[in-house]
Amino acid sequence: MRFARIGQPGEEIPVALVGDRLLDLRTITHDIDGRFLSTDPVRQVLRAADELPVLDQTAITRFGAPVARPGAVYCIGLNYAAHAREGGNEPPSDIVVFLKPPHTVVGPDDDVPLPPGTAKVDWEAELAVVIGAPAWQVTDRAEALACVAGYAVANDLSERTWQLEISGGQWSKGKGAPRFCPLGPWLVADADPSDLAIQSWVNGEARQNSRTSDMIFDVADIITRLSTHTLLEPGDVILTGTPEGVAVSGRFPYLADGDAVEIFIEGLGRQRQRFAAAVAVS
Repeated sequence: MRFARIGQPGEEIPVALVGDRLLDLRTITHDIDGRFLSTDPVRQVLRAADELPVLDQTAITRFGAPVARPGAVYCIGLNYAAHAREGGNEPPSDIVVFLKPPHTVVGPDDDVPLPPGTAKVDWEAELAVVIGAPAWQVTDRAEALACVAGYAVANDLSERTWQLEISGGQWSKGKGAPRFCPLGPWLVADADPSDLAIQSWVNGEARQNSRTSDMIFDVADIITRLSTHTLLEPGDVILTGTPEGVAVSGRFPYLADGDAVEIFIEGLGRQRQRFAAAVAVS
């Protein structure tokens, strides 16, 4: 089953794709949020499916992020060995964790403004995990995966000067600009995240091409390790790291005014953002 939020910003409605039917969920939930995700949403939808209104899929003009403003966005750094090395790092022996503010989460195809005064905005195709049940110091892999509501496509956008050159020793400074976490289009509840193709393009030219099986720490491992230190709550998002093929490698230019980034993950969907120079705030 696939969940989504469709409509203009601030006016998104919750929907589910069941077979070839796009169902309006507004009679059973006001949104795709932590409360809904914590109450067995697949079972809820299947139980009510015959009574839910069917929407015309061709009328969709915009996808919002498939989970409404998460409580937290956790990010796992250096989780593909080749990407770690292209940035001058050795693969880590434990998860590297940083945060993105929830306000960075936007629709998968929304335009992204380049922050004024910056020149090193980078793309990062990532598998996103959305939590559906509380996870605190989980040690069992099966239990960890049972805490997952679904999976989605994400772009962990980064401003590398802020992240690496003036970071003060942590990375979040370069991760939190407006719209720096395009998410979606779909939240896929029944995906197997263990070996999915993950790819990115800039202006139609291939950049990243890997598989989630290349992750150093897989989804279950990430949840067990992360939940050792913090309580993961329904609606929280975890970005699981990016493969090699980004601009910080020195092989490609950073994003500029008019560029377009496209990201695809097998079975989860495709997203595309256009980037535009932002007007400096006076």
